[in-house]
Amino acid sequence: MAVFFLIPTNYYLEAPGSAESLKPYVKVSGNKDDAKGAYMLTTVGVVGPASPALLLLSKVQAHTDIVSKQDLMGNDSSAEYDQLQAYYMKSAANNAVAAAFKAAKMPVKTEHLGIYVMSVLPQSPFKGKLALGDTITELNGQHYTTADAYVNAIKSKKVGSSLTLTYQHKGKTKQATGKLMRLPQTKRAGIGITLTENTAVTSEPKVTIDAGNIGGPSAGTMFALQIYTQITHQNLRRGAVIAGTGTIDSDGNVGQIGGIDKKVVAADAKGAKLFFAPNQPATKKLKHYDPNYVNNYAEAVETAKQIKTKMKIVPVKTLQDVIRYMETYAKSAS
Repeated sequence: MAVFFLIPTNYYLEAPGSAESLKPYVKVSGNKDDAKGAYMLTTVGVVGPASPALLLLSKVQAHTDIVSKQDLMGNDSSAEYDQLQAYYMKSAANNAVAAAFKAAKMPVKTEHLGIYVMSVLPQSPFKGKLALGDTITELNGQHYTTADAYVNAIKSKKVGSSLTLTYQHKGKTKQATGKLMRLPQTKRAGIGITLTENTAVTSEPKVTIDAGNIGGPSAGTMFALQIYTQITHQNLRRGAVIAGTGTIDSDGNVGQIGGIDKKVVAADAKGAKLFFAPNQPATKKLKHYDPNYVNNYAEAVETAKQIKTKMKIVPVKTLQDVIRYMETYAKSAS
């Protein structure tokens, strides 16, 4: 009986998490958000390691999935996983500031420090050389200004060619050289790491984002919306509770996230009227790289039907889509 209820397994549960107002998390110097209603970020709740009893109970709980530790964290420890999520959050916050100021046509400065090392494949030629949190600053002595530029520079080289990485490890500059590998399930050359941008953003007014223990990149779009409405001094939500999700880059492009069904459930439970969902259709190219790819918007709409919510699911591809919708919403609510 003790084993059934208390002994942890190697599995975790992903379930509907929270929907939380962004007011405590986003601070814009000289501009406090005192308007009624709220923009909300949404999360996926992770429980575990789960006992056999919890795993059995999850079978009868809607929108609750069982995931292995390997699928959830890869080869990272719990501490490394938490740190990884913090790096993703920092990158998302900086991208949100840049995107919001660009949308408002206000000056913003982004300094590209390099790319964070988020994980290293076991077969990577840089396994044992690079570590979680290291920042790659140069490829063969060349510094690039975006993560995509680093990726494209690597892709342009041949499998087996030599590459020297310059990187920061615990405040010290180091170098490592290895031969490029063929990335799994592709014909492209790579170094075998996952990455995100390490940037520093300067703006006036100053924006500070502190989401506490919440990690990951998926609050980026809602961060940007909160910042935009504050720096432009607009009350677009007209007292309503507005939720959503989606990654964002510094140019305002909204990206796909995981667990959107759980986030829809969480937003509905908090009385949200609108839910912004990333809308990246399942193209042939996407299906080629991910046969199980499901469009976030389509999954959100299906979940909304299942739970019989009155909350409207709004498809978006860019921050401008979000802003335009909110401007129309504000006019119709006034």
